[in-house]
Parts: sequence; C-alpha cells; structure tokens
Amino acid sequence: MKTIAISLGDINGIGLEIALNSHQTIKKLCNPLYMINKDLLQRGAKLLNKDIPIDFKIVEVGKDFTINPGIVSKKSGKFSYKSFLKAVELATEKKVDAITTLPINKEAWSKAGIKKAGHTYLLDSIFKKEAIMMIGCDKLFTLLFTHHIPLKEVPKKIKTKRLLRFLLDSYNSIKVEKIGVLALNPHAGDGGVLGNEEKKINKAIKKANKILKKEVFIGALVPDTAFTPIMRKEIQHFICMYHDQGLIATKSLFFEESINVSLNLPIIRTSVDHGTAFDIAYKDKNPSTLSYINAIKEAVKLKV
Repeated sequence: MKTIAISLGDINGIGLEIALNSHQTIKKLCNPLYMINKDLLQRGAKLLNKDIPIDFKIVEVGKDFTINPGIVSKKSGKFSYKSFLKAVELATEKKVDAITTLPINKEAWSKAGIKKAGHTYLLDSIFKKEAIMMIGCDKLFTLLFTHHIPLKEVPKKIKTKRLLRFLLDSYNSIKVEKIGVLALNPHAGDGGVLGNEEKKINKAIKKANKILKKEVFIGALVPDTAFTPIMRKEIQHFICMYHDQGLIATKSLFFEESINVSLNLPIIRTSVDHGTAFDIAYKDKNPSTLSYINAIKEAVKLKV
C-alpha cells in the first residue's frame, strides 16, 4: 500500500474537517501521513467536536496557535505553507510515494510573506520545471496549456515548438492513448477566417504524433462541441488552450468530483479542486469529501 503525505491546507478552513471525516475511507486506499503538529490537531478536533482516530499518523509541522475559523490570517498561512513544504520534502526524499493537498488561502500566504501565489507556482520554483495543471475526474480531465494569465495573452503563447513540448510532456505524464486538443478560436478558426492559431496547433499535433509513431493527439477540435457526451465516450482527456476553456466544462459537469493534478514533475501531487470554504468552516456543515477522496485515488494510481 502506498504512503501519501497529506498537507492540511489552511487550518482556518475546512481541510482538517475533511481529513478527519474521510480518514476511515482513506486508510483503506493508502497509508496516510498528515502534516500537522499534535497541539494544533487537538485544538482543531476540539473545535470540530470530533475524536482523533487512534491511527491518525502525523508528521510534526509548525507550532500551535489559535484557530480562527473562516478568518484569513498570517499564522494559518504560514502553517499551510510549512505543511505543504514538509509533504514535498518527504516526496522528494522518497519517504512517501505521493502528496495530496487540501486547500490553502492565497491571501493568507501573502500575509505570511510567501511570494509564490499557490501550490503549483511553488512547485515550479522548487523543481525548476513548469508543472502541467490537469483538472477534472476520470469522466473528464482537462490539461491547461496556459492557466493563470490574461486572456489577451493566450494567442501569444501558442507557438508550435512550445505546444509540441507540452503535448509530449502531457503524454509522458499520463500515458493515455487518445487525447483531444482544442482549437483556440470559434469553429477552429474556420480555415483562417476567425484566426490563424489553429495552423500552429495542428502542426504541433502532427509533429507529436510523428514522434510518438501513433495517433495519440486528435484535433484541433472545435471547442463548443469537444465536451459533448458523444465526444466524451471516445475521449476523456483534453488539452485546452486557456484556463476557462477547460475549467468551465469540468466544474459545470463534475464540480464535486473534480481534482487538481500537477504533472511533469519528479513527484506526484494531487489536490482537491475547491477552496477553503471559510463560510462553513467549523460549523458542522459536513463539507463534501468526494474531491479529496478522488485526489487520493489518483495519487495512488499515478506513477512518476
């Protein structure tokens, strides 16, 4: 059974509650190690009015402090940062097989003086590689060629050489034999009438398939029909040119089931695809655990 390091995210949010509520299920899937110190765990469990399972194994991280449910704070930001770094450290040293992250609050990281704007960008910095963001679930995964940039910058990023590298890195990360590649423009550019980016996309697809010596990549697909039920029967993984092109589909169709996976790294990292939900934290609202459980399942399944 694989060992998964779990960072608890922002302790003022719903991460700890999800971890405690899911433990009996998670321990059947893997050997979970939780990145939290004993004092903070006890403080959080008391606020949640929950017992700590006897086999809830922890790795001591950070210091104890007062939990303020639903509040953005420097201390909670610093703890979530340290919890994540410890998980990454264990994975890098091959002491665990993968890491799974519960949600952080980026404003809290900023208050704590952390300059990186989230998990993925920190991983990029640590490993000096550009992580590939894959969002969704087994029914539909979208891989984002660009993600957190202004929409007006996306066409400038579509270069054949850069996209070719992305296609090959994506295939090497997930080893899926059929991957759809979306066009950028409506109607896939209508033969150049609505834009010329598709020429570069199609060229990258052709080169990638030639290198792989098989027809892995299919496209450029018309974006407004790519995610129809008929298409998804044939293809479950799609490379999207920009953030909303992929996330509108996954979150509309499979919001509670979706996860976030960081590919193209020397470690395996999966995450829930939701936020800290400060509005329901520590209020006995039973936040959904489905995304978290799916993230663990994917972490167990993936190989570097």
